[in-house]
Amino acid sequence: MSSTRVILIRHGESQVAVDKIIGGFRTCNGLSDLGRRQATALGKRFAHENEQVPNTLSPTVFIASHFARAQETAQLIAHGIGNPALITDPEFGEHDPGPLCDGMPYSDFLEKFGHRNWETDPYDETYPGGETVAAFQLRVGSALRRVVDAHPGETIVISCHAGVIDTCLRYALRAAPTGEFEVHTVNTSVTEIVHVRPGRWKLVRYNDTGHLLGIQ
Repeated sequence: MSSTRVILIRHGESQVAVDKIIGGFRTCNGLSDLGRRQATALGKRFAHENEQVPNTLSPTVFIASHFARAQETAQLIAHGIGNPALITDPEFGEHDPGPLCDGMPYSDFLEKFGHRNWETDPYDETYPGGETVAAFQLRVGSALRRVVDAHPGETIVISCHAGVIDTCLRYALRAAPTGEFEVHTVNTSVTEIVHVRPGRWKLVRYNDTGHLLGIQ
């Protein structure tokens, strides 16, 4: 059985992050100016790598979540990986804060709900009316399994989110759903995991940001 390569790319800096707003899929308005520069640099990096060594990264499957920031990132890197057709898959979207909290300034959230416990109980409704961590991880883990099963031996590139990458790593490494370790995934960083065989994954790289040197 051939190994399946999964390339996970966190979107560039988002405008909602700059504005300090909880940006779910309902209110996400894409990348900031810096985020566009980051994604453009990654696209150039991929193009250069493919020029130096043909097919270094030529995905057979190219996916982005339905969030505007993931879609825009995918569009800006597409030329560097051969402009494959882009598939939108909402199952790779970030943790859904729900309609009550989506678009709420962080300061208002803290004033209204206080500091929530994100690290000990995955079944706690950390965003009132939103998705639990457990539900989020089930959604993302199921999506990863579905895509890998559908494309054995292929290369899959996914433009997604920090929480999605965290979940994929926990799935691949068989780690606890919360706690145990923390990862701080940088905007437009590249993470690569390889599905070797059923139940066996290999972590090839995490938080690869070589293209961001000098980007401000």
